[in-house]
Amino acid sequence: MNTSLKYLFALALLSGAGSAMAASSVDLTVKGLITPSACEPTLSSGGTYDIGKISAKDLNADTSTSVGEYTFQMTVTCDAATLMAIEPQDNRPGSSSDDDPTRFGLGLINGTEKLGFLEMSLSSILADGVAGRGIASADGGLTWTSERRLRNDSITSVADNTTLAPVPVGLLTADLNLFASIAPTSGLTLTNEVAIDGSVTLTVKYL
Repeated sequence: MNTSLKYLFALALLSGAGSAMAASSVDLTVKGLITPSACEPTLSSGGTYDIGKISAKDLNADTSTSVGEYTFQMTVTCDAATLMAIEPQDNRPGSSSDDDPTRFGLGLINGTEKLGFLEMSLSSILADGVAGRGIASADGGLTWTSERRLRNDSITSVADNTTLAPVPVGLLTADLNLFASIAPTSGLTLTNEVAIDGSVTLTVKYL
Protein backbone atom coordinates (compact mmCIF):
# COMPACT_ATOMS: atom_id res chain seq x y z
CA MET A 1 0.00 0.00 0.00
CA ASN A 2 1.55 3.32 -1.04
CA THR A 3 1.79 6.34 1.22
CA SER A 4 -1.25 8.04 -0.33
CA LEU A 5 -3.49 5.02 0.20
CA LYS A 6 -2.26 4.63 3.76
CA TYR A 7 -3.10 8.28 4.40
CA LEU A 8 -6.58 7.94 2.90
CA PHE A 9 -7.20 4.78 4.91
CA ALA A 10 -6.19 6.59 8.09
CA LEU A 11 -8.58 9.45 7.26
CA ALA A 12 -11.38 6.94 6.70
CA LEU A 13 -10.77 5.38 10.13
CA LEU A 14 -10.76 8.78 11.80
CA SER A 15 -13.94 9.74 9.99
CA GLY A 16 -15.67 6.54 11.15
CA ALA A 17 -14.53 7.11 14.71
CA GLY A 18 -16.00 10.62 14.64
CA SER A 19 -19.37 9.29 13.48
CA ALA A 20 -19.42 6.71 16.28
CA MET A 21 -18.73 9.37 18.88
CA ALA A 22 -21.55 11.58 17.57
CA ALA A 23 -24.00 8.68 17.77
CA SER A 24 -23.13 8.22 21.44
CA SER A 25 -24.41 11.63 22.48
CA VAL A 26 -27.85 13.05 23.17
CA ASP A 27 -29.25 16.56 23.41
CA LEU A 28 -31.22 17.90 26.36
CA THR A 29 -33.71 20.68 25.69
CA VAL A 30 -35.37 22.99 28.20
CA LYS A 31 -38.58 24.70 27.11
CA GLY A 32 -41.22 26.88 28.70
CA LEU A 33 -42.94 30.22 28.67
CA ILE A 34 -42.75 33.16 31.05
CA THR A 35 -46.16 34.75 31.31
CA PRO A 36 -46.46 38.47 31.99
CA SER A 37 -49.60 37.80 34.02
CA ALA A 38 -49.70 36.68 37.63
CA CYS A 39 -52.62 35.29 39.63
CA GLU A 40 -53.13 35.39 43.39
CA PRO A 41 -55.49 32.97 45.17
CA THR A 42 -57.13 33.88 48.48
CA LEU A 43 -59.55 32.16 50.87
CA SER A 44 -61.92 33.69 53.38
CA SER A 45 -61.34 33.10 57.12
CA GLY A 46 -57.63 32.91 56.43
CA GLY A 47 -58.19 29.47 54.92
CA THR A 48 -58.79 27.92 58.37
CA TYR A 49 -61.80 25.94 59.57
CA ASP A 50 -61.80 24.87 63.24
CA ILE A 51 -64.19 21.97 63.77
CA GLY A 52 -63.83 22.25 67.53
CA LYS A 53 -63.93 19.42 70.07
CA ILE A 54 -65.85 16.23 69.27
CA SER A 55 -66.57 13.48 71.76
CA ALA A 56 -65.31 10.05 70.71
CA LYS A 57 -68.63 8.65 71.94
CA ASP A 58 -70.44 10.61 69.22
CA LEU A 59 -68.46 8.90 66.43
CA ASN A 60 -69.54 5.77 64.58
CA ALA A 61 -67.68 2.57 65.34
CA ASP A 62 -68.17 0.85 61.97
CA THR A 63 -68.75 3.66 59.47
CA SER A 64 -67.27 7.09 58.84
CA THR A 65 -68.79 10.03 60.73
CA SER A 66 -69.36 13.39 59.07
CA VAL A 67 -68.02 15.98 61.50
CA GLY A 68 -68.13 19.26 59.64
CA GLU A 69 -69.18 21.21 56.58
CA TYR A 70 -67.85 24.66 55.80
CA THR A 71 -67.82 27.03 52.82
CA PHE A 72 -64.87 29.25 52.05
CA GLN A 73 -65.06 32.12 49.58
CA MET A 74 -62.27 31.50 47.08
CA THR A 75 -60.97 34.31 44.87
CA VAL A 76 -58.26 34.17 42.21
CA THR A 77 -57.21 37.60 40.99
CA CYS A 78 -55.03 37.87 37.86
CA ASP A 79 -53.27 40.88 36.34
CA ALA A 80 -55.00 40.12 33.02
CA ALA A 81 -57.22 37.43 31.54
CA THR A 82 -55.16 34.27 32.03
CA LEU A 83 -55.52 30.56 31.31
CA MET A 84 -54.91 28.93 34.66
CA ALA A 85 -55.89 26.05 36.92
CA ILE A 86 -55.79 25.15 40.61
CA GLU A 87 -53.59 22.26 41.75
CA PRO A 88 -54.27 20.85 45.24
CA GLN A 89 -51.48 19.22 47.22
CA ASP A 90 -52.26 17.07 50.24
CA ASN A 91 -49.86 18.10 53.01
CA ARG A 92 -50.82 15.00 54.98
CA PRO A 93 -50.17 12.40 52.24
CA GLY A 94 -51.02 8.81 53.04
CA SER A 95 -53.29 9.73 55.94
CA SER A 96 -56.69 9.67 54.22
CA SER A 97 -58.85 6.80 55.44
CA ASP A 98 -60.29 6.50 51.90
CA ASP A 99 -58.14 5.99 48.78
CA ASP A 100 -60.52 7.98 46.54
CA PRO A 101 -58.42 10.73 44.83
CA THR A 102 -61.05 13.33 45.77
CA ARG A 103 -60.24 12.82 49.46
CA PHE A 104 -57.40 14.35 51.47
CA GLY A 105 -55.94 13.22 54.78
CA LEU A 106 -56.66 14.45 58.31
CA GLY A 107 -53.46 13.13 59.87
CA LEU A 108 -52.39 9.95 61.65
CA ILE A 109 -52.79 8.51 65.14
CA ASN A 110 -49.67 6.76 66.48
CA GLY A 111 -48.08 7.18 63.06
CA THR A 112 -50.20 4.50 61.36
CA GLU A 113 -53.93 4.95 62.08
CA LYS A 114 -55.63 7.11 59.43
CA LEU A 115 -57.89 9.57 61.22
CA GLY A 116 -60.27 10.41 58.38
CA PHE A 117 -60.55 12.49 55.24
CA LEU A 118 -61.81 15.77 53.82
CA GLU A 119 -63.37 16.57 50.46
CA MET A 120 -63.52 19.89 48.60
CA SER A 121 -65.80 20.99 45.78
CA LEU A 122 -66.47 24.20 43.86
CA SER A 123 -69.86 25.83 43.37
CA SER A 124 -71.27 29.25 42.41
CA ILE A 125 -68.35 29.71 40.01
CA LEU A 126 -68.04 33.10 38.32
CA ALA A 127 -65.38 33.86 35.71
CA ASP A 128 -65.23 37.64 35.30
CA GLY A 129 -68.84 37.80 36.46
CA VAL A 130 -70.09 35.08 34.08
CA ALA A 131 -71.36 31.75 35.43
CA GLY A 132 -68.95 28.90 34.76
CA ARG A 133 -68.38 25.30 35.75
CA GLY A 134 -65.51 23.27 37.13
CA ILE A 135 -63.43 21.04 34.88
CA ALA A 136 -60.49 18.78 35.72
CA SER A 137 -57.50 17.36 33.87
CA ALA A 138 -55.39 14.39 34.93
CA ASP A 139 -52.87 14.79 32.09
CA GLY A 140 -51.60 18.30 32.64
CA GLY A 141 -54.28 20.04 30.57
CA LEU A 142 -54.31 17.91 27.41
CA THR A 143 -57.85 16.67 28.04
CA TRP A 144 -60.62 17.86 30.38
CA THR A 145 -63.72 16.43 32.03
CA SER A 146 -66.56 18.08 33.92
CA GLU A 147 -65.70 17.97 37.64
CA ARG A 148 -66.64 20.13 40.65
CA ARG A 149 -64.44 18.32 43.17
CA LEU A 150 -60.76 19.00 43.72
CA ARG A 151 -58.66 15.88 43.19
CA ASN A 152 -55.23 14.67 44.25
CA ASP A 153 -54.50 13.45 40.73
CA SER A 154 -55.74 16.43 38.71
CA ILE A 155 -55.71 20.16 38.15
CA THR A 156 -59.02 22.05 38.24
CA SER A 157 -59.99 24.97 36.01
CA VAL A 158 -63.12 26.80 34.89
CA ALA A 159 -65.03 26.52 31.63
CA ASP A 160 -68.15 28.14 30.28
CA ASN A 161 -71.37 26.14 30.10
CA THR A 162 -70.91 25.03 26.48
CA THR A 163 -67.31 23.79 26.24
CA LEU A 164 -64.91 21.47 28.06
CA ALA A 165 -61.89 23.75 27.89
CA PRO A 166 -60.49 26.40 30.25
CA VAL A 167 -61.43 30.01 29.61
CA PRO A 168 -59.07 32.93 30.29
CA VAL A 169 -60.07 34.69 33.48
CA GLY A 170 -59.06 37.89 35.21
CA LEU A 171 -61.19 37.39 38.33
CA LEU A 172 -62.42 33.99 39.45
CA THR A 173 -64.76 33.70 42.42
CA ALA A 174 -66.31 30.51 43.79
CA ASP A 175 -67.57 28.78 46.90
CA LEU A 176 -65.08 26.18 48.10
CA ASN A 177 -67.17 23.65 50.00
CA LEU A 178 -65.36 21.49 52.55
CA PHE A 179 -66.64 18.24 54.08
CA ALA A 180 -64.74 16.40 56.85
CA SER A 181 -65.26 12.84 58.07
CA ILE A 182 -63.68 10.71 60.80
CA ALA A 183 -62.86 7.06 60.09
CA PRO A 184 -64.67 4.26 61.99
CA THR A 185 -63.51 4.36 65.59
CA SER A 186 -63.09 0.57 65.71
CA GLY A 187 -59.73 1.13 63.99
CA LEU A 188 -58.64 4.19 65.99
CA THR A 189 -56.92 4.66 69.33
CA LEU A 190 -58.90 7.43 71.03
CA THR A 191 -57.85 7.06 74.66
CA ASN A 192 -56.29 10.56 74.57
CA GLU A 193 -57.16 13.78 72.77
CA VAL A 194 -56.34 13.55 69.06
CA ALA A 195 -55.79 16.57 66.82
CA ILE A 196 -57.70 16.77 63.53
CA ASP A 197 -54.88 17.89 61.25
CA GLY A 198 -55.95 18.38 57.64
CA SER A 199 -53.85 20.62 55.39
CA VAL A 200 -54.05 21.21 51.63
CA THR A 201 -52.08 23.73 49.54
CA LEU A 202 -53.87 25.23 46.54
CA THR A 203 -51.46 26.44 43.86
CA VAL A 204 -52.22 28.38 40.67
CA LYS A 205 -50.85 26.60 37.58
CA TYR A 206 -50.56 28.58 34.35
CA LEU A 207 -51.78 26.79 31.24
